[in-house]
Amino acid sequence: MHPADENPAPPKDSILVIDDEQPILDTFQAALSPYFEVSTATSAREADFLLRKKEFKVVISDHLMPGGNGMSFLVRAREEFPKMKRILVTGYMKPEMLIRSVNEAALYRYLLKPVTLGELIKVVREAARSEEPKGP
Repeated sequence: MHPADENPAPPKDSILVIDDEQPILDTFQAALSPYFEVSTATSAREADFLLRKKEFKVVISDHLMPGGNGMSFLVRAREEFPKMKRILVTGYMKPEMLIRSVNEAALYRYLLKPVTLGELIKVVREAARSEEPKGP
């Protein structure tokens, strides 16, 4: 028996990445695949469909996308899947809008574009390891 067969790697946490730009999805998926089982969606609608089929530990969503914005999607995701960590990626947002958005969607973090792959990996790994705060 091969030594690697004795201690199989633990299953990877599943994450969902949503962005309307395929090159960004491909880049994020390549960077995160060594650590996670990565699913991708090019719209909030497609992401809604995937959330009904599988459980995800973390969801990363672009903010501005045709056919619905990522912030609205993350607010809905919070209501339906409260334990899933939510990360917003945005290129532009006014500070007061960002604060409101963080509160409404209970974001784990937000990342400003351009996001470095090192920062993305670090934040997503921290989100996947973090536990829900204990309730009263």
